[in-house]
Amino acid sequence: MITANGTGIVVEGLTKRFGDYTAVNQVSLNVAAGEIFGFLGPNGAGKTTTIKMLVGLLRPDAGRITINGHDLARMPEAAKQTTGYIPDRPFLYEKLTGWEFLQFMASLYRLPGERFEKNARHLLDLFDLTDWPHHLIESYSHGMRQKLIITAAFMLEPPLIVVDEPMVGLDPKSARIVKELFKSHARRGAAVFLSTHSLEIAEELCDRISIIQNGSIRATGTLDGLRHEARLEGSRLEEIFLELTGAYELHEVIAALRGQAEREAQRHSGRE
Repeated sequence: MITANGTGIVVEGLTKRFGDYTAVNQVSLNVAAGEIFGFLGPNGAGKTTTIKMLVGLLRPDAGRITINGHDLARMPEAAKQTTGYIPDRPFLYEKLTGWEFLQFMASLYRLPGERFEKNARHLLDLFDLTDWPHHLIESYSHGMRQKLIITAAFMLEPPLIVVDEPMVGLDPKSARIVKELFKSHARRGAAVFLSTHSLEIAEELCDRISIIQNGSIRATGTLDGLRHEARLEGSRLEEIFLELTGAYELHEVIAALRGQAEREAQRHSGRE
């Protein structure tokens, strides 16, 4: 399903209000085909609200979203047809089996039967779910549900995957597989929009990163570009993120905690 004319995401002036509260304020960004784009921010910064607008679950109060050349407001079905969505808390129909759920998703996206069989079985095998497709989803653990929704997204081979906290509930093996799936998907010309609190994952995977704070974009660029903006050449993403989001007090907290731990260790050593 990945096609050469997939152009990723273009977001212009995206705004969402809830009453008097502006959750997302004039957000503009773009994600190119073949790019893994990281979307980072503190809790409550507007990440999930932005993602819900990108996948059509929330209607923006202002702004425009174009997905693979389709205006989401004017051509919602065409835009969604080229988008795979992996939420942080997947909703699954628990009275379906895993295989029935995958068949349902394939039918919504008009995935040909032969490609469905090949892709679904391959991904279920990767995630060690080959013994589970004919069990009801209500019997799945949280990690198994997460692997099922990831299977559903990747089996569609969409030109765009939007993902919110993909590693929640996954064991280390499955987490590594997911990272390799993202890389492979991008190499084949697809765009990946990745929101995560794991700065290590963002640092490893993302070609560019955007940091949102208080509903507005604070910075966007490559890791080297963000280092330059934060004036922290050679630093890890964690230090850059804390600098750009103004979490200066954290350094004092860490120093205080370390000092307390050292004093406790000295007292314990003296008693011995």
